Amino acid sequence: MTSSLAVAAVQMVSSPDVADNLVRAGRLIAQAAAAGAELVALPEYFCLMGHKDRDKLAIAEPAGDGPIQAALAGWAAQHGIWLVGGTLPLRIAGDPDHASNTCLAYAPDGSLAARYDKIHLFRYDDGERRYDEAATLCAGSQPVAFDIRSRAGTSVRVGLSTCYDLRFPELYRALMSPQSCDLFVMGAAFTWPTGQAHWDVLLRARAIENQCHVLASAQGGTHANGRRTWGHSLVIDPWGVVQAVQPEGEGVVMGQVDLARQGDVRRQLPALAHRVM
Repeated sequence: MTSSLAVAAVQMVSSPDVADNLVRAGRLIAQAAAAGAELVALPEYFCLMGHKDRDKLAIAEPAGDGPIQAALAGWAAQHGIWLVGGTLPLRIAGDPDHASNTCLAYAPDGSLAARYDKIHLFRYDDGERRYDEAATLCAGSQPVAFDIRSRAGTSVRVGLSTCYDLRFPELYRALMSPQSCDLFVMGAAFTWPTGQAHWDVLLRARAIENQCHVLASAQGGTHANGRRTWGHSLVIDPWGVVQAVQPEGEGVVMGQVDLARQGDVRRQLPALAHRVM
C-alpha cells in the first residue's frame, strides 16, 4: 500500500462574475484531477471577488442549498476526488447584514465531509488603506479536522484554515490535538503587501513547527475590482521544503503528502513529543 497522496492547489484570479468563476474553477479542478490529484483545494472566495465587500451578501447561500454548493459537490463526484472548496459566503439566520466565510469539503461521492467557518477575521489599517472583515462577516469558533482515505487505502487527517488564520499558530496546535493532522489546507486571498512580507515564511513555519504537510491555494493577480492578491500557491513538506509554487496567475500546483517522509521527520526530530506547554 502506498503511503502518499497526490494533492493539488488551484490558484485563481476571481472576478465579480460568479458564473465565470465557476467555469474557471471547474476547468482547473478537471486539470488537477487529470494530472492525478486525489485531493484538490480552491482558494478563498474562489466564487466571487466583488467590487465592494457587501457584494458577498448578495450571493450568500443557505447551508446545504445553492448553485455554488451544488457545483462543488458535482465536481467532487464527477472526478472522484476530495474537494476542499476554498470559501464561499453562507447565510446566517436572522442576520441579513452578515455571512460566514465558510470552507466546505466534499468526499469523492459528492457528500459533504466537513464545514469550517473562518475563525480569525482580518482587519488592516496603515493610514491609507483600511479593511475590516467583521463589517460583513461573523467569525466561526471551532477548529475543524477530518479524515480522508486515498484510493490506495491510506488514511490522511486534514486540518482546515483560511487566510488570516495563518497568523495564529495556536489554531494549528489545536488541530494537532488530540490526533495529529497530516495535512493543513489553507485557502487564501492574501493582499500583495502582506503576502510579499509574510506568506511564505508563515506557511513554512506552520509546516515546520507541526511537522505537517501544507497545501495552500491562493488568489493571485490583479482583479477586476483593482485589488492585487499575492498568489504563490504552495505545497510544503513536513521539513518546510517547498515542493511546488505558482507565483501569479491561474494555475494548478501539484505535490505529494508523503506519510513515510512525515514519519521519518517526526521520528528523527520528535519535537511534537517534546512539548511541555
